[in-house]
Amino acid sequence: MKVFIIVILVLVCTISIFLFIRQRKQLRKMLDVLVKTRNGENKKIFVKDNGVISEIGFEINDLMATHNKELSRQKKLEQANKELLTSLSHDVRTPLTSLLGYLDALESNIVDGAEKEEYIKIARKKAYNLKELVDTLFDWFKIDSKEMKLSMQAVDICELTKGIIIDWLPTFEQNEIIPEIEIPDEEWIVELDLAAYGRMISNLIHNAVEHSDCSRLKVVVRQNNDVIRIIVKDNGIGISKDELSNIFERLYKGDRARSRQSSGLGLCIVKELTEMQGGMVTVQSNLGEYTEFIIEMPISRR
Repeated sequence: MKVFIIVILVLVCTISIFLFIRQRKQLRKMLDVLVKTRNGENKKIFVKDNGVISEIGFEINDLMATHNKELSRQKKLEQANKELLTSLSHDVRTPLTSLLGYLDALESNIVDGAEKEEYIKIARKKAYNLKELVDTLFDWFKIDSKEMKLSMQAVDICELTKGIIIDWLPTFEQNEIIPEIEIPDEEWIVELDLAAYGRMISNLIHNAVEHSDCSRLKVVVRQNNDVIRIIVKDNGIGISKDELSNIFERLYKGDRARSRQSSGLGLCIVKELTEMQGGMVTVQSNLGEYTEFIIEMPISRR
């Protein structure tokens, strides 16, 4: 009997020592993987057991996967910020240099009479374009840093949209664009932020005026069940199907905008602000025919 007990104890001790050595080896492998991960290598822990060590290995793998995913996101964000700064330095420097050229000419009295008046008009337009660019940048930085706070309130979207379009009438006239307005004389109440909605509609109109080469611009507000649709449609050069899938991405500039002043942020801001207010925006277009942006906002039930 004593011999049997001794044999059992020896077996237990042997098994315990074996398991301890095995677990120690597995723990050492885990430590090696963690060290390599810290040094930038993408490694995984492989454990044969189904016990506690295996569970620890699975948890560490999950943590490392999350870490790698966040690291990849941070690298992409850092690269995007570098591209943004590079793009902005060019977008600001170019119109500013041109503006200074006109102002220097005016100050030096190089031009006079009708030509001087034309220089003043051009300088003024460039100054407003530069202000529009700066306003766009401020909006984007507030959105991107999550610092933009919306003040939602119930408003008549028909009346609000009419007011926004009125402010654009001089621009339409200057660019020989015929506005076609289809907004009913009804009261449709929507919960939204006044400034954000104004920026959304203005960005869409500005995009059409500057980049579509259109002669007509239609703005429509209509109700479809519990949704209000705001449509901004131009009869310009259109957008290719390849571009449509990227049109709302930050810094994206289609072929037609590359030769002109464009931050590549305007449509991205439209999308972000629309979604922040519980809505959605889509686009459809045919090359050489039209481009149509559709904003959908939920109607408010009082």
